[in-house]
Order: sequence, then structure tokens, then C-alpha cells
Amino acid sequence: MAEVLTAEAVRDELGGLAGWSGDPAGITRTVELASFPDAIAVVDRVAVAAEELDHHPDIDIRWRTVTFQCATHSVGGVTMRDIRLARRIDEIVEGAR
Repeated sequence: MAEVLTAEAVRDELGGLAGWSGDPAGITRTVELASFPDAIAVVDRVAVAAEELDHHPDIDIRWRTVTFQCATHSVGGVTMRDIRLARRIDEIVEGAR
């Protein structure tokens, strides 16, 4: 089973992730896309990536603004699974701009 990262490990990992913040309880990134359809398209691509990784973020869509929240609920905090998913989300967001 995955282990929750320490506060120091989360800080270190967040240093390599654009726009993410958080702590061992969860990490979050909010992005603004050019249009509502662009935001939905990013969410669709994240959904596919999440299925591939068998790990799913909480997603909030508000017009062109999308917030992703990652935590491994089964262990109660951030694990490397969340960091991998965050990296994949970053790739998808950057590809949409």
C-alpha cells in the first residue's frame, strides 16, 4: 500500500510542479483555459490519464477555470501516485495552451 508523503517530501515534490500547492493532506492546482470548451477538453484528457493511472483527482469546473485536487483517500493523504497524476495533469494543461 502507498505511504503518505511527509511534509518535507510534499514540499520537495511541489517544487517541481507548476502551480501546485498543498501539504500531506492534499495538493491542488487551479488553471484557467481560453474557453469553456477548452476547459472541458482538458478535463476529458485528464479523465483518460486518470483511468490509465487508476487514480482519480477531484475536479471542479467553473466556466474556464478548472481546479484539480489530488489525495490518496485510501491512506488519507498525498502519495507518489498523486505526484505522478499531478505531473500528467501538468503535461495535459501545457499541451492545451
